[in-house]
Amino acid sequence: MGKPARTKRTELLAWFPIIVGLVVLYAPSLYDLFNGIWSSDEQLHGPIVLGISVWLMYRNWPAMEAASQWAPTSPWGWPIFVFGLLLYALGRSQDILLFEIGSAIWLITGLILLQRGSAALKVQWFALFFMLFMVPLPGAVVDAVTMPMKMAVSYVAENILYWAGYPISRTGVTLRIGQYMLLVADACAGLHTLLTLEALGLLYLNLVRRDSAVRNIGLAILIVPISFTANVIRVITLTLVTYHLGDAAGQGFLHGFAGMVLFLSALLLIIGFDTVLQMFESYRQRGAAAKAGIYQPLSRAK
Repeated sequence: MGKPARTKRTELLAWFPIIVGLVVLYAPSLYDLFNGIWSSDEQLHGPIVLGISVWLMYRNWPAMEAASQWAPTSPWGWPIFVFGLLLYALGRSQDILLFEIGSAIWLITGLILLQRGSAALKVQWFALFFMLFMVPLPGAVVDAVTMPMKMAVSYVAENILYWAGYPISRTGVTLRIGQYMLLVADACAGLHTLLTLEALGLLYLNLVRRDSAVRNIGLAILIVPISFTANVIRVITLTLVTYHLGDAAGQGFLHGFAGMVLFLSALLLIIGFDTVLQMFESYRQRGAAAKAGIYQPLSRAK
């Protein structure tokens, strides 16, 4: 049997103590994040991802309530909820941010299952998945992945500028152009930047909601090279700004502007590749329709 119809007041009363409990539980963690790693250039995406995740859940709230109107709750919510609490306790006590912040996803998942069931969880799955991008990764993992990425971005940027006729050379992740030396920092070509651009691409896919599997899968695969290309564009932009306008311009306001160039170029590349995939899909559909038009009269003749 399904659940009786819920009014907005009963919905609010059911969720209000839960929301207050989550705020009380994670307020100290968020305070530490905003005064710690989220204040660094590498982790600036953290609060943005949190804000977007909350907005996505709010945006999907009516659909979640509608989907769970006559659906049963799930007892699987209890073990998931308890696991989230244990994860939070371990992470908070041992200062393991991966566990402390990641526990929020498990807790919210368990609460949704307990309050509204699996049908509601299906509606909110992307918002919960998107929260993964705000979870701080262990420093050893970040360092292991960041260095090869910086080497690759530095190599590509050096070769492009060399082919364009600029006096540039490279030693490791240090670029020398003219009289200036630039160190490719983690914020310019690190793992956090890649994850931020991955989040941007996945958010775009979720918002546009394409019906074509070819476009969704194709664009999801292309997000990784798009992110790498956007990083190369940012490093090239900073290098050219420093070469033509001086070191003060490169390290001052224009350095922040290069960050805007990074996300703008990534967004334009995503839209551009999406347009190409749309053209390919339209061409494929026209071809299929043309074949159906050719073979249909033959089948009628039989």
